[in-house]
Amino acid sequence: MTSDKTSQPPTLTPDPKPTPTTGKLWRENLQMLGIALLLALLIRMFVAEPRYIPSDSMVPTLVVGDRLVVEKLSYHLHPPEFGDIVVFDPPPQLQVLGYAKDQAFIKRIIGKPGDMVQVKAGKVWIDDRPLTEPYIAATPDYTWGPMRVPEDTYFVMGDNRRNSNDSHVWGFLPRNNIIGRAWFRFWPLNRLGSVATAPLARTASSEATVPLVP
Repeated sequence: MTSDKTSQPPTLTPDPKPTPTTGKLWRENLQMLGIALLLALLIRMFVAEPRYIPSDSMVPTLVVGDRLVVEKLSYHLHPPEFGDIVVFDPPPQLQVLGYAKDQAFIKRIIGKPGDMVQVKAGKVWIDDRPLTEPYIAATPDYTWGPMRVPEDTYFVMGDNRRNSNDSHVWGFLPRNNIIGRAWFRFWPLNRLGSVATAPLARTASSEATVPLVP
């Protein structure tokens, strides 16, 4: 007697997924951790890194405790510009005085290679023209120069002109010492935002026609 039921092929049971051993899991996790650390190191070396402000030499632009992102890519494409706020390793003349090689400073670029720089009468002069600098804490109360900025170096100053260990104290900054430029402030939150680069406006008048402040 023939059955009415249609015969069905046997159902295959899927193979169970292999369970990774504890040793394999550890190896995979360590590989992932190593890749993550390598990427973080490469980013820090070539792209950007965090820094904090330990002194008041850049007041009012930057204050003690500000946390910044310092970006490093742009100076591979073009040289530093007037007004850039740069982070740099101390030059040899500061290392001689006891500053560690990796004890970074932060200042604003005022003079570029070839510029004639002078500080007098409460103003900074570039090529016999005074700069208009609305971002500084106070006008400088000292004189310096005139001196021409050598090739591959920069004249840098803090915005807190009367309390800044900068080029008017120790001289010119070598290009190779520049780590990068201050780009973004991520702390404190009420000051969150980009670190604006202030353009340095040179007046159209020459030294001979600008009255000096006594």
